Amino acid sequence: MDNPFQMITDTFHPDYRVNLSIQGLEGSIMLTLSNERGVVAKRLISAAQRNDPLRLRKLIESVQFGIAIERGESAIKILAAMTDGITLQKAPRPANGPWASGQTNTASVI
Repeated sequence: MDNPFQMITDTFHPDYRVNLSIQGLEGSIMLTLSNERGVVAKRLISAAQRNDPLRLRKLIESVQFGIAIERGESAIKILAAMTDGITLQKAPRPANGPWASGQTNTASVI
């Protein structure tokens, strides 16, 4: 996929509202993911990361990893998937844990 904005949006939507906003004249953008409970993750993306497909894929995986850790998922399983070269498609919704019990406004800055 050639469009980095579409790649980011397709990865996280519809599970999260995806907001991409310009942060600087050098081309950096702020990725903000939110849901009905508030901000889930924020990440500053440099122009170099955005324009390099490999770096962008790694950035997306690191955001997914942070979200999964916040949800209480197994870090070992996620890291194994990442190191095996498997791109995480979408972080699944947990059946239990703090996100399901009504915790509000959880933010993860990665």
